[in-house]
Amino acid sequence: MSLNVIDLIKGQLGPALVSQAASQLGESESGISKAIGGLLPAVVGGLANNANNPGVVDAITKASSSGILGNLIGGSSSNPIITNLLSSLFGDKVSGLINSIASFSGISNNSAGSLLNLVTGATVGTVGKYAADNNLGASGISSLLNDQKGIVSTLLPAGLSLASLNIGDWAKGYKFDNDNDAINTPSSEGPKVEVTRSTTPTGTFPDRNNNNEGGGSIWKWLLPLLLLIAAGYFLWKQCEKKETTTTTTTAPDSTATSSTVDTAATSGTATPVPATAKTDENIDLNGVMLKGYKGGMEDQMISFLKSGGYKDAADDAALKEKWYDFDHVNFKMGSSTELEAGSQGQLDNLVAILKAFPDSKIKIGGYTDKTGNEASNVKLSQARADHIKAALAKAGVGGQVLGAEGYGSKFAKVDAKASDAERAADRKMSVRFAK
Repeated sequence: MSLNVIDLIKGQLGPALVSQAASQLGESESGISKAIGGLLPAVVGGLANNANNPGVVDAITKASSSGILGNLIGGSSSNPIITNLLSSLFGDKVSGLINSIASFSGISNNSAGSLLNLVTGATVGTVGKYAADNNLGASGISSLLNDQKGIVSTLLPAGLSLASLNIGDWAKGYKFDNDNDAINTPSSEGPKVEVTRSTTPTGTFPDRNNNNEGGGSIWKWLLPLLLLIAAGYFLWKQCEKKETTTTTTTAPDSTATSSTVDTAATSGTATPVPATAKTDENIDLNGVMLKGYKGGMEDQMISFLKSGGYKDAADDAALKEKWYDFDHVNFKMGSSTELEAGSQGQLDNLVAILKAFPDSKIKIGGYTDKTGNEASNVKLSQARADHIKAALAKAGVGGQVLGAEGYGSKFAKVDAKASDAERAADRKMSVRFAK
């Protein structure tokens, strides 16, 4: 079975990186996620289409030792490997791709361009690392990329197609179904509508067999046309109905309008308002500025320590109920030793806090969602907690870490049948003060 490189790349484009990118670019996290979801198959498709291009293969080989994966947020835009590679993959279609993604995801063109560089860096860096780890030469990399042609189209999010991305003729005609890499070029003649009247009693068209395929050709365009007209009529009636409803419920004055808005905000059927994207701010640590969320882990821990809450706590029992969730520290899927890009910065912040308050002690907690075998969940969460503890010890604050414990799904709140996005809230790493 062919390796799906998308499974490898996802580890580099997790929630922590999405959050950082949203903060840096001034976009919503949902918009960033949507853009990445559209860019990833486009980049993988571009690589697959250039699997036998020596320049592309060479760029992937060099990417493994260039440090791309370690600086996706800050270094992708100026990295010559990425710049040259995008030119090879898309040529003069880069701007069209950026425009399409910006429109699809609701972000600015500048942000879409930055994300294209980021996703390209994550893709070639990940493939390059895999090739290096598995001793793949140029032919092995080409073979790996060719294998992706059968899966690229399945990666596209709803509402987006390769043809709609304005990335050249190869995307418009490609089937990506392992059909000997054939480009499905439309016939030069194109479909014809026969307008010659038949002169035979049976209605047979000239030079055409009297079978279902010939006789039914008119329905190939007539039926979709009828459906389109019906759909248009339905939408028109819905819009007319919506306009009537809106007219009859509009508040006549500002007071009534305010009341209506408040009612909608508290109604169970009201349309949810998207949450405001979090933005990293300067968090004051005794004159040293840490980058973190206002009200996030660092901000809360520092406030607690400065308030004397830790010093005044009689014992560990007085501290054990308050946990602080890491905002940016996330492990790659299924791993207990590899952190997602963007995680190290928050670990460094925690080290700085502990060094600023050397009398404080902490405990690390690891958690999973409700899916899977519980024994495996406990084992994984324990290994992740131990990894964080070891990282803090390596940074010189090991004496302040009193313990690390994996709780598996013991404290998970989201049902196992919920979507992966909903269950993500239960998959986390946390820290609490301890004595």
